[in-house]
Amino acid sequence: MDDIPLRTLLLALITLLLASGFFSIAETAMMAVNRYRLKHRAARGMTGARLALSLLAQTDKLLGVILLGNTLVAAAAATLTAVITKRLFGEGELALGLGTVAISFALLVFSEITPKVVGAAHADRLAPLVSYVLTPMLATARPVVWFVNLFVRGLLFVLHIKPPTDSSAALTQEELRSLVLEGQYFRGKHRALLANLFDLESISVDDVMTPRNQIEAIDVTSKPTVIEQQLATSHHTRLPVYEDELDNIIGFVHLKQVLRLQRAEALTGEHLRSVLRPPYFVPAGTPLLAQLHQFQADRQRLGLVVDEYGELLGLVSLEDIMEEIVGEFTTQSPGGGEFFHRDEDGSVIVDGMASLRTLNRKLGTAFPLEGPKTLNGLIVEHLGDIPDAGVSFRLDGQTIEILQVQDRAVKVVKLVAPVGHGGLTALQTSGEQASSIS
Repeated sequence: MDDIPLRTLLLALITLLLASGFFSIAETAMMAVNRYRLKHRAARGMTGARLALSLLAQTDKLLGVILLGNTLVAAAAATLTAVITKRLFGEGELALGLGTVAISFALLVFSEITPKVVGAAHADRLAPLVSYVLTPMLATARPVVWFVNLFVRGLLFVLHIKPPTDSSAALTQEELRSLVLEGQYFRGKHRALLANLFDLESISVDDVMTPRNQIEAIDVTSKPTVIEQQLATSHHTRLPVYEDELDNIIGFVHLKQVLRLQRAEALTGEHLRSVLRPPYFVPAGTPLLAQLHQFQADRQRLGLVVDEYGELLGLVSLEDIMEEIVGEFTTQSPGGGEFFHRDEDGSVIVDGMASLRTLNRKLGTAFPLEGPKTLNGLIVEHLGDIPDAGVSFRLDGQTIEILQVQDRAVKVVKLVAPVGHGGLTALQTSGEQASSIS
């Protein structure tokens, strides 16, 4: 080696440093690449992406060939540095120490830190490119890699370490939700829709149903004029029909069927019975996602929510579930159970029967959702009694003033704006509600 020119040795050292840098970039890029994006590119026919997926399917062999190459290159670089140092400074201990420091610094900066930073920053672009080099290297060095991996697997077995499989790398539902909310893959309404879909599993029909006392229903035993008046002023196309009392629901009626009857003759309770559809019951506590699938399987749009004793609790519709995904529709019935009115001071007047989830979503309040579902229920639970009008108190960081109490329930409530604050969160429009995240 003494006959080799110094310039050639220096060029060889630089080449080894670059080769070591390549292995560092390859290792980091292959481990940091987005596999979902890689699969998408492979499906579109990108050869580099297919090679990268093939290499990632055998991670032990991939890391084996990368580390084998990097180790050989680093050892060769250290040996070459010793030769160059001897040529320049002789064989003294000082020269040897300087050579060791120099090669360590060069490897650290040019072959480790910088390449790995670049590989991590541009993993998706670099992984398919380095796969063109790593694939033939792995094919060539396969016997050596296989021999080395024999000892690796034996050591892992002794340490009771099991290599991860594809199934163990699967994301949980909460991890997927965090990926949607915090990642940069989805924006705006797309992000909100996906996040709301994940929430359907944790929300039950009890959270979105129309409470029993707000159900619009028809008593089949009423006079024909009363029935006709109810049907003419109804805000819904499908109505539950009961006999004598609301707990005795006998079916659902569609207004389209009623119009046919009205054209023929006067509408009576007996006529109404002839066009009723059987009632459809939903157990309380059913997750919304499960109920959505059940509605689809049973070809239903309305369900009566009942508890374990069969007592009617409320009514849930397909539209109620869809609103949890896309936000409220513009076709809300006037005079519904929930209304909001903002005062000049920033306070908001709300219906006592307003849903706590709706208040939190629209106004930015932080009412708990584990117990009562409505503001009236939360107030009564907190105070342990039905309060009188004019009572004011603080609950979960929000000052509440009771404005009206009627029929053993809180009817109208004022949510007082915090002092020095511009008021509660501005009420959203229908379009904005679709992008709000529950």
